Amino acid sequence: MMRQLHVFDRPSRFVAGTVGQPGDRAFYLQAVDGARVVSVALEKQQVEVLADRLEQLLDDIVERTGTALPADETDTEALDQPIDEEFRVAAMGLAWDGDTGLVVIEAQAPVDEPEVAEETLLEDVEDGPDALRVLIEPTTARAFVERARRLVSAGRPPCPLCGQPLTPSGHVCARLNGYRRGVSLNP
Repeated sequence: MMRQLHVFDRPSRFVAGTVGQPGDRAFYLQAVDGARVVSVALEKQQVEVLADRLEQLLDDIVERTGTALPADETDTEALDQPIDEEFRVAAMGLAWDGDTGLVVIEAQAPVDEPEVAEETLLEDVEDGPDALRVLIEPTTARAFVERARRLVSAGRPPCPLCGQPLTPSGHVCARLNGYRRGVSLNP
């Protein structure tokens, strides 16, 4: 299958963002450069893992080079409109390009054969799954991590007993064996 590779080299904006209310949010990665906007959908956990791995990569770079990598000013704006989902992310890759001093992030669309995804991730090949590849400065990557962490933590608060998300109407807590305090079972 012919691959559509969306490449952004130092885009004006690369962020994780959401649409919707906590408990019913859709998560996106969005790259913007001028009038060109590419948005890909992903899960909340994928945003969290990407932020974790990106932070580890940046910390390794600091350790190896001894150079501080502070964050750019963190982008707090909403996602650019319109949000047209190119694809849902199935696999992600992360790398450091030592020649250019840039962080490379790639998000790939799903494929039927997992070995194809492994072979094409972060590779310049003509056939394979569609992908979004972004090359950003380390300071921009640090700002991405800060925004992603705030985004993930802005969801519904967790139940103090079981850790599952609370809804405005409450929830049936497994640790309480389904019992709700203050609720009468008799009419």
